[in-house]
Amino acid sequence: METHSYFPVPPGVGMEENFLSLDDILLSHERLPSRTECTFPRLGFLEKSSDSRDIQEGTKMEMPLFLAKGLYERKRRVVSVELPKVYKEGWRTVFNADPTVVDLHKMGPYYYGLGSQLLHFDSPENPEIAQAVLQTFIGRFRRTMDSSQNAYNEDTSALVERLELKATCQNRND
Repeated sequence: METHSYFPVPPGVGMEENFLSLDDILLSHERLPSRTECTFPRLGFLEKSSDSRDIQEGTKMEMPLFLAKGLYERKRRVVSVELPKVYKEGWRTVFNADPTVVDLHKMGPYYYGLGSQLLHFDSPENPEIAQAVLQTFIGRFRRTMDSSQNAYNEDTSALVERLELKATCQNRND
């Protein structure tokens, strides 16, 4: 019987985050480009590039995912969230062509988790984002499985270099 001094906490990516999971905590701090839809009085100090006392309507800024989700409401628009560049049409085209050529480690270690969290925001591109994330995973998984089955006497360091899981493991070791 295996005993732990702690209980392993699985990530809760989906409709609800698991606030005890380090992966979910780090994912929730990923920054999203957003635009304010109303004036935020006396919060101008949060916007470093402005000398104004207030954050004006239409101000573009980056905010963490947890804050964007908290301020985003379907009935009363406080902020609107724009897609990060890696989820826009140009990158989706690249991922659809060959998802294994892109270094997701450089794009951010939470490509899949952030992509699924972006579906919470109303966007006409949500079906395409969901499809691109799914097809990217399938393509990369297929390539990884193929390489693992056929890598008896080959150097796999080039494949391992581009794995997004490597970034997560390195972040935990730092």
